[in-house]
Amino acid sequence: MARNHLISLADIPDTDLYRLVDRGARFASGAWSDKTLDGAVVGVYFRATSTRTRTAFSSAALRLGARLITYGPHDLQVNTGETTADTGRVLAGMLDALVARTVGGVEELRALASQDRMAVVNAMAAQEHPTQALADLTAMAGHFGDLAGRRVLYMGEGNNTAAALALALPRYPGTELHLRTPKRYALDPEILVRAKDLAAQHGSTIIEQHDTVDMPRNADVVYTTRWQTTGTSKDSPDWREEFVPFRVDEAVMEAGPDAVFMHDLPAHRGDEVTAAVLDGPRSIAFTQAEAKMHSAAAVLEWSLGVLP
Repeated sequence: MARNHLISLADIPDTDLYRLVDRGARFASGAWSDKTLDGAVVGVYFRATSTRTRTAFSSAALRLGARLITYGPHDLQVNTGETTADTGRVLAGMLDALVARTVGGVEELRALASQDRMAVVNAMAAQEHPTQALADLTAMAGHFGDLAGRRVLYMGEGNNTAAALALALPRYPGTELHLRTPKRYALDPEILVRAKDLAAQHGSTIIEQHDTVDMPRNADVVYTTRWQTTGTSKDSPDWREEFVPFRVDEAVMEAGPDAVFMHDLPAHRGDEVTAAVLDGPRSIAFTQAEAKMHSAAAVLEWSLGVLP
């Protein structure tokens, strides 16, 4: 079996990105009959809390016939000084794939991936949450069909979810990603440069602004995330005041008369989004959450070289 690491979406060719999203959409339509991972052993290593991502990968692996070994934050010898690279080499002799959420930098995941026997999947790092963006695109594909030309308004922190979306959506021709972020909590400048390069290559648009003036009126999707995300902290006691203008309410949903609302969850009603929007008829946030399992199945197949 070939082994493919998913550390950053910037590493993934366009063709593979499209295949992953298409395969996730097929799983969403019920294509679970083939046990494509039969005989594989998948490790699931989470050092931070997770409801959706951990359950999605565990459920997907089991549905596809794989066996699971799970590790908590205190289970591996990296806690006693073993290097991450050595840990990766050891696990590679026993596992076919490792799904890891460290909440540290991607460098740690690349150290785990510094061998060619075990696939490593980034289930969230400080800089990027690639499997979230794949789930997002899978959910959008299920709702809209064709993703080309879709317009997304993202409100809130330029966090790892926003980074992954910025590295994924512009690969689809003619798409528009409008990021509205507080100035001190903007998208990482290096990620933004990469995303703009991708947009230029594909005839897409990505724009980041730090206000809510002249909001777009033709959005297909309005997207937000928690203001305080896993593993992060804010450097100002008054940080919430900077985020209040970026709350998604019914007025913001006027960015598109037919726009749907998306959220990577968990949500804090009354902070980043009102209950009327999250629980309203235009919200597909919980369909989006289920899409994590569908896209996780596609990622596991791709990582182990069996993606149809």
